[in-house]
Amino acid sequence: MAQIDAVRALLSSKPRPAGWLERRKRLDQVGAVWPVADDVEFSEVDVNGVPGEYSIVPGSDASRVLLYFHGGGYCSGSIRSHRRLVTEAGRVARMRTLAVAYRLAPEHPFPAAYDDALSAWQFLRNQGIIAASHIAIGGDSAGAGLTLGLIGRLCDAHEELPACAWLISPWADLTMSGSTLASKAAVDPLIHKEYLNELADAYLPADMDRKDPRVSPLYVDFRNFPPMLIQVGSDETLLDDAARLAARAGAADVAVTLQIWPHMIHAWPLWNAHLEDGRRALANAGAFIRLHV
Repeated sequence: MAQIDAVRALLSSKPRPAGWLERRKRLDQVGAVWPVADDVEFSEVDVNGVPGEYSIVPGSDASRVLLYFHGGGYCSGSIRSHRRLVTEAGRVARMRTLAVAYRLAPEHPFPAAYDDALSAWQFLRNQGIIAASHIAIGGDSAGAGLTLGLIGRLCDAHEELPACAWLISPWADLTMSGSTLASKAAVDPLIHKEYLNELADAYLPADMDRKDPRVSPLYVDFRNFPPMLIQVGSDETLLDDAARLAARAGAADVAVTLQIWPHMIHAWPLWNAHLEDGRRALANAGAFIRLHV
């Protein structure tokens, strides 16, 4: 408990800034508090017009890729804020990673990020050397939403699918109907309904149905989805999003593993450098990905 309390203290040390640019700067600062390991090798890449970053550690398989979409409510987050998480995920999965700096709202509302996710997938597939079955897709929070939206899009187009999906603290329902938005509000230090509504207002066109499966993947047709690992903390307001997501996918005969981590908060594996439960969550994710890729 002491370790997660230290993370809570870090997150609550300053109030959330008001402006989008300041919020982005704050998430980059908090996410990058602990540096990336010395043995990680990086290379920048143009992902069909979107900035991307490959990473790999010694002993990993460059022919297998974890494609990762960062969280941040579609309005913030970056390659930098999630670099420690992504590189350590690549280490435990023993494969190369590709992190994508998809366009952010409100400057670039839906469908910008949704389209950038597809562009990233097409970039990997058009390399001609990476089979769909050698790609895992992952994301946290809004990035988990992009992961599911992309797989739904591939299913609709009857295209080859990734080997598996890894979802941390997924934001899957932009109608905000989850019961834990109220019941967990007092213990979640980060994510509250008012904040989510602000993010959704910035991301979505005013006339858009918030049950549209492209933005609320809780309502997607899960038939034929690949195996999914969902990791969520018990102290999250989005706990119910994860539980309902697992139930709906499982009812569609998808192989789903739902892990609820006691006392953990939103996207806790971000702080894996000083959080044992963050490292354990990543180890579990790495084993899941290696099993399927």
